[in-house]
Amino acid sequence: MHKHIEQLLEWIDMESVAQARQLDERRRQSGSGAAEKTGDTLLDMAVADSRPGLAGAIIVTFVKRNRERGLPVNRFRVGTPVMATGNAAETEIARGVITAKEPRCIKISLPFIPEGTRFRLDLQVDEVTRKRQAEVLSGLNDTRGRFGQLRDVLLGMRTPEIVDVPFENAQLNLSQEQAVRHCLSARDLAVVHGPPGTGKTTTVVEVIKASVGLGQKVLATAPSNTAVDNLLEKLVSAGLKVVRLGHPARVDRQLTQHTLDAQVSRDETMEIVKDMRRESDQYFRKAGRYTRSQPPRGAKQEMYKEGKRLRQDARLLEKTVVDWVIDRADVVCSTNSLNTHLLGDVRFGLAVIDEACQCTEPSCWVPLQFADKLILAGDHCQLPPTVVSQKAAQQGFDVSLLERVNKLYREQVTTRLTKQYRMNSEIMQFSSDQFYEGTLEADLGVATHVLKDLEGVPAGELTETPVQFIDTAGADWEEELEEPGESRRNPDEAQLVVKKIESLVDRNVPAHCIAVITPYAAQTRLIRQLCKVEGVEIDTVDGFQGREKEVILISCVRSNREGIIGFLGDTRRMNVALTRAKRKLIVIGDSATLANHEFYADMLRYFEKINAYSTVWEEM
Repeated sequence: MHKHIEQLLEWIDMESVAQARQLDERRRQSGSGAAEKTGDTLLDMAVADSRPGLAGAIIVTFVKRNRERGLPVNRFRVGTPVMATGNAAETEIARGVITAKEPRCIKISLPFIPEGTRFRLDLQVDEVTRKRQAEVLSGLNDTRGRFGQLRDVLLGMRTPEIVDVPFENAQLNLSQEQAVRHCLSARDLAVVHGPPGTGKTTTVVEVIKASVGLGQKVLATAPSNTAVDNLLEKLVSAGLKVVRLGHPARVDRQLTQHTLDAQVSRDETMEIVKDMRRESDQYFRKAGRYTRSQPPRGAKQEMYKEGKRLRQDARLLEKTVVDWVIDRADVVCSTNSLNTHLLGDVRFGLAVIDEACQCTEPSCWVPLQFADKLILAGDHCQLPPTVVSQKAAQQGFDVSLLERVNKLYREQVTTRLTKQYRMNSEIMQFSSDQFYEGTLEADLGVATHVLKDLEGVPAGELTETPVQFIDTAGADWEEELEEPGESRRNPDEAQLVVKKIESLVDRNVPAHCIAVITPYAAQTRLIRQLCKVEGVEIDTVDGFQGREKEVILISCVRSNREGIIGFLGDTRRMNVALTRAKRKLIVIGDSATLANHEFYADMLRYFEKINAYSTVWEEM
């Protein structure tokens, strides 16, 4: 136990150092060519608009100074801390939080509207989160009581217990119903393994709803604000009383009414708090007005004293309202990096962590310390947590808690969902065989759906078949290294991707139903430059995890005589890519390069088996 905890603490420090070093290197870079290619920086930005935000903040909209340009491929996400500087990054202007991201603009909650004409935006390291993780891990050795028992289960020192709890719900499919029953029956720990399109979040909501029905208070978290909002929306629809922790700027605008700030502000007691603060301010102002004439002895000190007392009483009364709101809620929602001081001594019968494979293990221990039982939901066969420190990742920091306990206990704690509601069965089957022991089953509503079933889309070879692989072998479409930078691209493949997009649009497939994903950021940038069709989404595989579209085009990029496939060797990345499409999947790649890896050799054989194989010569 001690060794594992020490290792986690060491990895946190390694990651913090690596992130700080990465930021420092970016700041030393100059020119849009190098700095923006990291995905963590946006250059030559201008303020386009501003509006009042919550809690006195200003929502500032940034765009490229050249308004015709969209944003380059980047890692900016809603809820991420950002620093705004001058374009040369010489002086810090303001720090804020991303509230919205669109193809041509990014919106940031700032304390004021920055002055200037050219700005640089840089992602920042979240040191507050690191400190919270380190704090809870440092205390694990001395933990007693229920939290100590859960710690022992998670570290393999105590066998998880199961007590059979009956559950039935005719609205769920069989595997979902079994998963809910499994979670309710687990006394310590349960894992919901949700492959793509199987309704994992729907199942998690049913687990939470049933647990609340049994009298439990639930803490529901996820690694990202987007994932929390997705969960929050479904919990509200289920009729549960929910409160969302976190800065309102990090919450979807349509859901801000459910935030702690909004619910506290609606409480009648807050009018008293406001009056007390106004009165306190009056005392401070009155005390400050005594300048030329001498006030009565001690009067000034009494005014300051009374002002401070009123301010302190207002703070205590507001804390009471906060406690009331949290106490009345059935479910408290937050990211894993929740503000632990807000919860104080609150205990939860259950903690649920959704998308648990996308976060490192230390982040899971933060919400876990408040709960008597833990449920992890996710898919360890998709991409692991993002880790900047390569050394820490190599040592195991990118192994999520879900993946570790799944290996530790297997079927004892894990239940898998098996019916998927997204993909045509031919799109689904290869991933099902490779990653899920062939257990996935396509629901009848999606099993045979193709593009021609969409309104206004005519029948034809492109719209009647669900899968196409276009082999570029022998065409000398070799990859190249983007200069400057380390990412790779394949110009010929990019041109073919654009041609296929145009063919789809010509057949009345709506542009917003089409997405291009590729493992390499350089290829993403190139395709964005070449594609003139508005509405088509173009992103990296990592950026598209958790998403879906009617049509997905995958550009594999790698094509070389040595047969090197780089990080395509992490087949979980391709699992994500292959399972985003609903009705049409088009994969473009060089079989001579890809087939050097057993996984891709199997993939090529599968495409041939379902008559989805074609060559680039046919496209020409």
